[in-house]
Amino acid sequence: MNCNVMDQDNTSLKRREMLDGAKATVPLIIGAIPFGIIFGTLAGPSGLSALGALAMSVFVFAGSAQFIALGLLAAGAAIPVIIATTFVVNLRHILYAANLVPKIAHLPHRWRVMMAFGLTDETFAAVSNRFLLQDNTEHAHWFYLGSWLAMYGNWVFCTGLGIALGELFPDMTDWGLDFAMSVTFIGMVVPYLKSKPMWGAVVVSGVIAMATIGMPHKLGLMVAALCGISTGLSLHLLLKRQSAPESEHE
Repeated sequence: MNCNVMDQDNTSLKRREMLDGAKATVPLIIGAIPFGIIFGTLAGPSGLSALGALAMSVFVFAGSAQFIALGLLAAGAAIPVIIATTFVVNLRHILYAANLVPKIAHLPHRWRVMMAFGLTDETFAAVSNRFLLQDNTEHAHWFYLGSWLAMYGNWVFCTGLGIALGELFPDMTDWGLDFAMSVTFIGMVVPYLKSKPMWGAVVVSGVIAMATIGMPHKLGLMVAALCGISTGLSLHLLLKRQSAPESEHE
């Protein structure tokens, strides 16, 4: 009897974590909706069939990489060039993964594979916040599952919606809907601006990103990310070293 009660409580906790993960991602999903719709509308003019665009969202599930692939496809780039370019753009996910590895190392391989596929900017932001706010991370992977399933479902649905709307409104790409994605990323960053290391990382990465915007294959994003991380880590270690003598003195 006790075992049944414990199993029920455990199942209830997992469901609650999944629901919380989905709820935490909703504000980010709202910003991603226009982004997904625009991708669907661009598919046809770029030379990608409706089925191909939908399949890309289902199996690739990487917004920025998908947009870049469409641009290269429209320009007539070779398949190896498209693969190499999207690979470079998605290198930032290595930084996300490195942050999550210590927190999910105890999970079985099947969970880590699933989480790797579902790793997006939005889910990383939601899950990172979960790890920061709560010490108990035993069921945090269910929070992650709820987050990425919500994001994944939204992305695939909006791609299909964009494909349909693109045939009805061919000029949708001129409506400026992509601005919503910029607002979403700003909303993801602002809650973390609570310390000097975080401010340093954001300011440096922003400046470097603007300075390297002309680099080919979006390499400036990786340069900016590495510079921002280096700055934030350096400031963190410096502040930690400065506070150490004070603690020893006390």
